[in-house]
Amino acid sequence: MQAGPRDLAQVRLDNALALFDEFVRATARHADAATLRGLERRFAERIQIQPSYWSQIKGRSRQIGERLARQFEQLCHKPRGWMDQPHGAGADGAAREAVPADESAPRDDDERFIVGLVLSYYRRHPQRARTRLLDLLGEVLTAPANPVAHEAGPLERPRLPAPAPASADDPSDLWRRTQAGVAPLRRKR
Repeated sequence: MQAGPRDLAQVRLDNALALFDEFVRATARHADAATLRGLERRFAERIQIQPSYWSQIKGRSRQIGERLARQFEQLCHKPRGWMDQPHGAGADGAAREAVPADESAPRDDDERFIVGLVLSYYRRHPQRARTRLLDLLGEVLTAPANPVAHEAGPLERPRLPAPAPASADDPSDLWRRTQAGVAPLRRKR
């Protein structure tokens, strides 16, 4: 049975959005902060259309015609006719994925941006990034079980008592070893 023009337009839109989601996942997987910006523009460039035209397609003010559907298929390495058939798992034919199975995976553009930013910083300066990130997350990694040796000033880090021997996998031991010998960050004026 041949789908009507209204149904075909919706199927093509759903498939175009699925291709965009696929593009975002592939790009954001190994992306730094600069890569995460302008994904829609780069997707439009990949499809060889203007970014404003892609925006109109997504906003449903333009439909994907025959020629553009074949262009999507060719440039996204899909077989001919792929855009005209529903590929979604849902009853409505939408090809969008649900929440990722891995709960630690980024869920939206904001989370992907932060993860990419931290990862690019870590790849450029692994030791410094590790030290600073552990310093920032220290309050979360360890409970305030150890008493502070003395009252610290506003810019001075509290000194912890000498740590007891612990296993190499113990997060609090890793925190103490990382914290040793690291100067506190100076506040901006």
